[in-house]
Amino acid sequence: MISFENISKFYADGTVAVDRLSFSAPTGKITMLVGPSGCGKTTSLRMINRLIEPSSGSILLNGQPTAGMDLVKLRRKIGYVIQNAGLFPHKTVQDNIAVTALLNGATRTAARKKALELLELVGLSLSMAERYPWQLSGGQQQRVGVARALASDPEFMLMDEPFSAVDPVVREQLQDEFLRLQREIGKTIIMVTHDIDEAMKLGDQVAVFRPGGRLAQVASPVKLLNEPQDAFVADFIGRDRGYRKLSFDSIPGNISLTKEPVIEPGISVNAARALAGESTWVLVIENECPLGWYDVTQNKITVDAEDINLGSTFAPKNGTLRQLMDAVLSSPCQRGIVVDEHQRFIGTATIEHVFSPSYSRTVR
Repeated sequence: MISFENISKFYADGTVAVDRLSFSAPTGKITMLVGPSGCGKTTSLRMINRLIEPSSGSILLNGQPTAGMDLVKLRRKIGYVIQNAGLFPHKTVQDNIAVTALLNGATRTAARKKALELLELVGLSLSMAERYPWQLSGGQQQRVGVARALASDPEFMLMDEPFSAVDPVVREQLQDEFLRLQREIGKTIIMVTHDIDEAMKLGDQVAVFRPGGRLAQVASPVKLLNEPQDAFVADFIGRDRGYRKLSFDSIPGNISLTKEPVIEPGISVNAARALAGESTWVLVIENECPLGWYDVTQNKITVDAEDINLGSTFAPKNGTLRQLMDAVLSSPCQRGIVVDEHQRFIGTATIEHVFSPSYSRTVR
């Protein structure tokens, strides 16, 4: 557990970065810090490993005050992941990961072996071990940064906007991979983010900061959405709180999906129209996997791949109602595509499926 007890940080010019902060990050859980720019999130994070020294108050690691700890030993207990990974450009991926294990006293052989194990754990191929950071994508570099932080097997991890420098698609992949990793390692993690959706997705609890470094509320994502403490928290979380709540409702196991007629690329448009019936749109699949919707009113002879509407998202059957609603809303015909774990087409759903009162919803 990481505990803040009445922590403040102020500077000689009178600036108050953090003001009497008190809360605890539970053992084995992810605590997300969110708030407007300049509210003290990163300052609070850096006071844990004493990159910044608190002006008053105490920070405890499993009940031990950090102020009395040897600085080197303190930092060896804590993995630290920053934006843009901060890898050493002159070292290979394997040697970048091995650094923290070496600093903790491991032999070079043991550290390099550990690096290869962690490379696979964070979802990277062993073939990348001898590459240099400049040969990796941004998302791959962030994975290496996480692996490096884990190489010393720290009790705690601090993460400062680790996924903010990558594009939205890669960011979502990294978030999913990170949740998978946390299920395996169960570290005590505090992460700073400016993205409220990321906080709700990753956090077991979320701490919302006010301007001036004051804590507005700390609670589970579901409680924050259902019971914001005051107008500031409600406004910061956003007026689409109802939409975000759907992220915590699983798609019901008893959902009745529509068996949609499907076509494959290359068939005649006349045949596609016949299958579509009264609908303007028909679903195109290939090898049982959906590609997108085709508008049968097009003046074409055959259904060509380049004419398929690719704007739809696909909701996994074991996903959330938010994913299902996104699939419905992104569809040109408001019929959301649902797939299995192998991305094979199962059926379609409408907005009525999302909000049907007949389902027994399971809050996750």
